[in-house]
Amino acid sequence: MANDDPAKTSQEFFQMFTKAKEFTEEVLKENERLRFKVARLETSGGSPGGEERARELSVRVRDLEERLAEMEARYRKVEEENKEFADRYIEIEEQNNNLANLYVASYQLHSTLDYKEVVRIVQEIVINLIGAEAFHIYIVGDKTPQLELEASEGQEGAPATVPVGEGMIGKAAKNGENYFAERVAWQDPTPVDQPIAVIPLKIKDSVIGVISINKLLIQKRAFTTMDHELFTLLAGHAATAIFSAKLYSASARKLTTLQGFLDMLKTQPK
Repeated sequence: MANDDPAKTSQEFFQMFTKAKEFTEEVLKENERLRFKVARLETSGGSPGGEERARELSVRVRDLEERLAEMEARYRKVEEENKEFADRYIEIEEQNNNLANLYVASYQLHSTLDYKEVVRIVQEIVINLIGAEAFHIYIVGDKTPQLELEASEGQEGAPATVPVGEGMIGKAAKNGENYFAERVAWQDPTPVDQPIAVIPLKIKDSVIGVISINKLLIQKRAFTTMDHELFTLLAGHAATAIFSAKLYSASARKLTTLQGFLDMLKTQPK
């Protein structure tokens, strides 16, 4: 049923409901009419063939009652199938909406090479699509094997650096595996070193940073399938976007420095 056309299936269900309703009404009317005849024949007593006719009508009534019970059972089955169809339709609509959100998020991540803008887009994805209220973004340093704090949202006091391999955040950066706490719904942000989730940002097997989440929005009680898909997106696409923007920014700075050096040489007297 999940593969049928939604509009066609809905129309078929409606037609089936209509026919079931009409048949049920007819059966109820016929049942009432026959019951009235049986009662009248029973009260007539000595009419020739009255008892035999009454028995025939009683059999007919029982037959109609059985058919009515069968129709009611079929009606309930169709009603259950209709509910299943409606739930499936809502699920498909939600999946389509999620896919659209994933596409928009992916497009935004790769729409710029400005490092600060890419980090800001990652923050918006974590806030608006995942529903995190307090979180921190750490990036692996260029010169030391440490995670350096790049951005924070909703919580102060995060350490400027976290050694790779130490604590929940550092361990996730070292092994490259997502971390999820058993309980994720809290009234206030958890301590910085006790996040409810840590998402490593990876390019293949290399971790370039992590997102540490310490509180979800109040209406969000758990991570959904959509959240895990977004975590996969962040692990790959966000990492690539951040790494590319970082390389571009570094190249731009070197180019500017080199151009300034060349300009200085040009201005010196021969």
